[in-house]
Amino acid sequence: MRILYGVVGEGMGHATRSRVVLEHLAGVGHQIKVVVSGRAHGFLLDRLSAHPNITVEEIHGLSLRYFGNRVDRSESLFENLKKAPKGIKKNVAVYRRVAEQGFEPELVISDFESWAALYALNHFLPVISIDNMQVINRCKHDKAVVGSTGYDYALAKLAVKMKLPGAYHYLVTTFFVPKVKKKRTTLLPPILRPEILAAKREPGSHVLVYQTASANEALIPVLKTLPYRFRVYGMGKEGAEGNVALCAFSEAGFVDDLRTARAVIAGGGFSLMSEAVSLHVPMLSVPIEKQYEQELNARYLAHLGYGAWARSLGADRITDFLARSDDYSHALQSYERRDNRMLLDCVDELIARRGRDEDQPNVLESPALAKYAAR
Repeated sequence: MRILYGVVGEGMGHATRSRVVLEHLAGVGHQIKVVVSGRAHGFLLDRLSAHPNITVEEIHGLSLRYFGNRVDRSESLFENLKKAPKGIKKNVAVYRRVAEQGFEPELVISDFESWAALYALNHFLPVISIDNMQVINRCKHDKAVVGSTGYDYALAKLAVKMKLPGAYHYLVTTFFVPKVKKKRTTLLPPILRPEILAAKREPGSHVLVYQTASANEALIPVLKTLPYRFRVYGMGKEGAEGNVALCAFSEAGFVDDLRTARAVIAGGGFSLMSEAVSLHVPMLSVPIEKQYEQELNARYLAHLGYGAWARSLGADRITDFLARSDDYSHALQSYERRDNRMLLDCVDELIARRGRDEDQPNVLESPALAKYAAR
């Protein structure tokens, strides 16, 4: 089947997860055109170069700006408006290439990406949604977990709802299992990259710290006051400052530091959190302010006993978290680590159903799904 696959470029988690699905689709013989923005374009272009039945097109996508550990909404809006004219021109050019080069997609798959969904709408094509964000809109969440909701929740829910309306089916990846409230929705385990599936948990004494905002310079002085060893990624520099090792990005090095960490301190991004949970590494999550999806992930992490969450990092908060790391490790033993087979089976089923011109399925047939949903 000819498939148009859209990948959002904000953050690298969407790209690393999409890589897994794309390599599977290529392996079973589908012809795929990928549209992707941001840093994710270079990543997928490199990782998928060995597959002659995949082509990768770069499009313009929206991006976020940060101040410390907070989304700067005003600066984000200004930057996106400033780049909009060139971005629109680029996207129109890609649209024409896809439409005019004879590819003629039969199906669209989107990892929270709007360009491909718009193409599908204009060409009356079905869309399969694969992402973790739809959990906000398509599931019911216990108030004991999520607490009181406000503007950030309402904004996040509206944004997710508008992103991919009316999809053929929604495959929602999650390490927690809330109640599904909408049809055509299937909850599945997180998609794990091959490096994580191959990793063996061997707890050590260091604490892995991942910073998505390099401007948060106040963190290092706090870590230097504590009697622990820290390995910090994401600060954009390398070297040693006492008990703090500043690490340049290395995928292999990061995975090794994660699997051997006593614990991990990071934001609320789904990819790293799901990898830590799958490897049974306790996590202290500090969600980026004004990103409700990250706060939702963090709240479920704490609710399940897999770690803790905080709105800001301080020496006392880190000390309290590490003092309980054995308790979190014990709770994580109940989490069953799974490979990607369940999700890939569902993708294959949906493609086969569409190939038979079936209507949108409310429920999928994989026997493993009932066991997962009943956890």
